[in-house]
Formats: sequence, C-alpha cells, structure tokens
Amino acid sequence: MIDSYDFGRIVIDGRAYTSDVIIFPDRVKDHWWRKEGHALHIEDIESVVKEKPEVLIVGTGKYGVLKVLPETKEYIDSKGIELIVEPTDKACEIYNELSKDKKAVAALHLTC
Repeated sequence: MIDSYDFGRIVIDGRAYTSDVIIFPDRVKDHWWRKEGHALHIEDIESVVKEKPEVLIVGTGKYGVLKVLPETKEYIDSKGIELIVEPTDKACEIYNELSKDKKAVAALHLTC
C-alpha cells in the first residue's frame, strides 16, 4: 500500500523511498534505473513482465516527464498485461485501488 507520495519521496507500507521504485505484490525494488532516464524501454520492465501481472501502472513523474516508448507499449500489450500510464500522484491512487483485487505492479518515477 502506498501511504503517501510527493516530489522525490514515496512511503510504501510505512517505509520511505527517495529513488524511483517498482512495487511488486510481495516486495519493493528501489533505485530503479532506466536505460534512458525519461524514456521507458522494454529492458526497463523485463523483470515486471516475468512476474506476469494483470496490470502495470507506470507513474510518469510529478509533471509527467517519463514517456513510455511505442515499442514498449506494444511489448506490454503483446504479453496480455493491461498498461496504465499516469502522472505519479494519480498512478499511486490507481495502484492502491487496483492492487486490492488484481495482481498489479507499479513502476514509479518520483521526480519530474
């Protein structure tokens, strides 16, 4: 459960993180780094796809700077995973709601 989010900081199950994170159903991967800072490539989410979530929620940052590349979207679609892309504050709300009933993963950019 995401307790709170603000620019550069997120609290998940009572623990604060100050780097980008991927929230899996059973763990949090912090210090999530991408091939290209503000573009989401296929290799950036391969660990997510291996988990076979029903839905992947991508938080694009406070101001929506992170972009999901078209080939990455196609790859996620081809795996039968629902993709939701929203600014991180909205992505946090969606994750909290969907993770109650679905196997959801959130990949969240915390800053811009």
